[in-house]
Amino acid sequence: MSKLRIAVVGTGRLGGFHAQKLAARRDVELVAIVDPVAANRDRVAAQCKTQARADYADLLGQLDAAVIAAPTSLHHRIAREFLDAGIHLLVEKPLCTTRRDADELVAVARRRGVVLQVGHVERFNPAFQAAADELRTPKYIEAVRASGFTFRSTDVGVVLDVMIHDLDLVLSMVRSPVRKVDALGFSILGGHEDVVNARLEFECGCVATVSASRVSYEQVRRMQVWALEGFGAVDFAARTTTLVRPSETLCRRQFDVDALTAQEIDHYRQHFAEEHLPKHTLSFDAIDALALEQEDFLESICTRRDPLVTGQAGRDALGLAEQILARVRAHCWDASLGGPAGPLALPARHVIPSPHLAPAAAAAQQRVG
Repeated sequence: MSKLRIAVVGTGRLGGFHAQKLAARRDVELVAIVDPVAANRDRVAAQCKTQARADYADLLGQLDAAVIAAPTSLHHRIAREFLDAGIHLLVEKPLCTTRRDADELVAVARRRGVVLQVGHVERFNPAFQAAADELRTPKYIEAVRASGFTFRSTDVGVVLDVMIHDLDLVLSMVRSPVRKVDALGFSILGGHEDVVNARLEFECGCVATVSASRVSYEQVRRMQVWALEGFGAVDFAARTTTLVRPSETLCRRQFDVDALTAQEIDHYRQHFAEEHLPKHTLSFDAIDALALEQEDFLESICTRRDPLVTGQAGRDALGLAEQILARVRAHCWDASLGGPAGPLALPARHVIPSPHLAPAAAAAQQRVG
């Protein structure tokens, strides 16, 4: 079987990782690294023992597939040219910056009959997959994703940079149209929103609250899910999943607290959880999620099946992100008509620190602020 000819466009952190992993594969020929910055493309190309290009235009006829890891604002233009040329694409998240542009890319990929995959890499996290397999009818989801500022993805705000991960995960679990969106957020660095909280209501009755911060003192990547099947807590960084399945007595609402004897109360004070809310924690070994994502991409090309995260899924997450951003921009910070609204309306000194701060860090922030 001939090797798939692939190029990587963009040599930032993720682009470099993609290039290194593709260069190590025996079923791939890494044709070129593309980046307008000479030092960046030369460095990655030397590491991967391939050619460096400033422009991808003359490569279009030489490729079977490509990975787009350029800045988000460039995704649509670059991806459109590759798709028009009939080239399979893995586009790093988010797919692009607007739902309209995403709709166009999905339509072109469908018309050309090529794979369009979006790099929502958390879908490959085994802790999330375990929870999604067990909790198939979610009714309430709470997701928190916070980190310090990375000085990457500065062309977009926290919704497209960070929250988009959890929007994709929630949509993959709920699988119901969104009925209502409420959101607020504020900017600390000045250009875009840096902290956002959103509340999502779905037509199936499920509710999700999603919080994201990229100016936090604490690294948090967690999700909790209450479903008809039970409860699940996912720690994406630690790759652990805690599952709780209520007893049949609780499910049938046959546990009458008021009817318990004093002896039964003493017993359940120590044994209630183990007998009626048994907890099971799953721990998973470290994985290379990016390599799994690439494997899914390449297999999708060879077998002509859909990837785990399709272009349509990336488009749906982006569409929800657009709704959240619209609500963030419209949020009023007081009751007066025409009062301050949106993420840039509050002076930075009035911004409340992220709720995910450790207590000591929050206290330190209050002392200096």
